[in-house]
Amino acid sequence: MLAARTTLAQFLIDERRRHPAARPELESLLLDVALACKEVAERVALGSLRPPVSSAGRSNVHGEVQHELDLVANDRFLRATERGGRLAGMVSEELDEPHLPPAQHPRGDHLLVFDPLDGSSNIDVNVSVGSIFSILRAPRPGVDAATQDFLQPGTAQVGAGYALYGPATMLVLTLGRGVHAFTLDPALGEFVLTREALRVPRQAAEFAINASNRRFWEPAVRRYVDECLAGLSGPRHKDFTMRWIASLVAEAHRILTRGGVFLYPRDTKDPARPGRLRLLYEANPIAFLVEQAGGAASTGRERILDVEPSGLHQRIPLIFGAADEVALIDRFHRQHNDRRHDSPLYGERGLFRVAT
Repeated sequence: MLAARTTLAQFLIDERRRHPAARPELESLLLDVALACKEVAERVALGSLRPPVSSAGRSNVHGEVQHELDLVANDRFLRATERGGRLAGMVSEELDEPHLPPAQHPRGDHLLVFDPLDGSSNIDVNVSVGSIFSILRAPRPGVDAATQDFLQPGTAQVGAGYALYGPATMLVLTLGRGVHAFTLDPALGEFVLTREALRVPRQAAEFAINASNRRFWEPAVRRYVDECLAGLSGPRHKDFTMRWIASLVAEAHRILTRGGVFLYPRDTKDPARPGRLRLLYEANPIAFLVEQAGGAASTGRERILDVEPSGLHQRIPLIFGAADEVALIDRFHRQHNDRRHDSPLYGERGLFRVAT
């Protein structure tokens, strides 16, 4: 019944009552972020019905082409959050440097880092995209945030989440006390709680990886994938299904919903980049969510949330999902990553072996 529904606002009020130490500023900031997500969802849903604005020749700090919707989503996040007095500064995938609230507005005691539109390259084929965000406490509340203020490990996050713009718009959120999913009710214009306390099963029968990069993978990753693909007759003695959506939010949502493991590992495709995903506003918030749901997140060598950031747009490998699978991949990195794995079944007969 409608009367029994819990909106995001009511959920946050109840959380504050259960945890009196929670800061009301964080509650207000999350409602601002939710507003930004609603606005982005509305714009994404219009698709080709909205005449495009040319962004030809524009690229972000990573050298990636900025699509029109990247810029629109970035603007929606900035406008929705910068005037409320809750933030000392923001960092976005689409901006080179931290963004400060307008001079006439007070500075708050939190920092917001976000990817305004993850998976935007999928827009033209109508595949689900999303937004990812992470909230930190400002080391110097009330004053303009500096770059160094954002360089906090993932363990310092006080909130994180993502919005998924798919058949339904969903907001998935953690405040460090479990993971909860809210679905946007278009009739109400409100996010309504639809799943509480999401949990990732410890074991998995699905994995997600871009298999076209196999020739660049490290031995540990090749061994893991080969063993999964071997199925019932292989060393895992079970059949696995391989998935790949090329949208981090969609991949994370599938794993939080039904389990599995995701790998975007270190590879040799570009030796200058130790990883592909951004630590502050992609890997850290996803890792926080996954751990809060009972899963694990790693670089293959260390826990994601323990990594000390060295830059606003630092890239990193990301492996996350079922805790047992992530532990196995970590073990392969420790034990089998300095040479080709020596299993007689897979040493020269990997299912994706490339002739040399």
